[in-house]
Amino acid sequence: MADERVLVTGASGFVGPHVVAALIRAGYRPRLAQRGQKPVPAGAEAIVTGDLMSPVDWRTALEGIDHVVHMAGLAHAGPGLDEALYRRLNTEATLELARAAQAAGVQRFVYLSSIKALTDAVDGPPLREDRQPAPGDAYGRSKLAAEQGLAALDLDWVALRPVLIYGPGVKANMAALLKLARLPVPLPFGGLKAPRSLLAVENLASAILFALMPACPARQSYALSDPDPISVSDMLAAMRAGLGRGPGLLPVPEAWLRRLARLAGREDTFLKLAGSLVARPERLLSAGWRPQVETKAALARLAASSRAG
Repeated sequence: MADERVLVTGASGFVGPHVVAALIRAGYRPRLAQRGQKPVPAGAEAIVTGDLMSPVDWRTALEGIDHVVHMAGLAHAGPGLDEALYRRLNTEATLELARAAQAAGVQRFVYLSSIKALTDAVDGPPLREDRQPAPGDAYGRSKLAAEQGLAALDLDWVALRPVLIYGPGVKANMAALLKLARLPVPLPFGGLKAPRSLLAVENLASAILFALMPACPARQSYALSDPDPISVSDMLAAMRAGLGRGPGLLPVPEAWLRRLARLAGREDTFLKLAGSLVARPERLLSAGWRPQVETKAALARLAASSRAG
């Protein structure tokens, strides 16, 4: 891997800086595709490629490139967005880059997909990686369509399907949970015991590094998560441990909380956080990937760093 060059898209998002830093530490030379000129970390270079809403001429960006890590796209934003927008940014733009990478002789194309390409269900049994994909919304369909398009190319590709990612700078539901953990009062969530798969951003970065290696079998999709699922009550307890506190969790039954959420018109939001969604990374682990951090320790560090910030 020494001095191998990697074109990285989506480097300015939540996970991008962590991935770029991991690539540099591992000895790769990242080239960051950007919409406009921005500073880049030492050890990386930048190239302006413009917005993905229109087709991009990737030839210059791919000159001398050994691998591609494609993370750019439209993030899951819930209902209301035009399906054509998801398809343009998550499917068509991905395949345009992949076809250009194939023409340029790129060795490995790593695509950051989503577990939503497999399912949008919560409160179900643990997901099997060999199950028939059944995405439940436009975002998941756009990610699955990109994977299917990659499969039609003569290219060594790997699609990673991460679950909910957490780490410094996290937003949305995990950020809300962190705010709850920081409240100096007991919380009524001790009864939320449904197992939930999460993914530390450090483990995401290490999985991308592994996916670039010949040891990772190409031309297939992989569920990506921390190996052991965790309940909401244990998430909060780990975060509070990082804040130097005891759990402070009251064992209010989950059914009561769900009923209250339903009355408030927030049952979907409640299920996204507290429902059971287990997707173990069996294929990656069998191939030899080893996570860098353990979930409870990573959650404790996240909480501690949020207090410091």
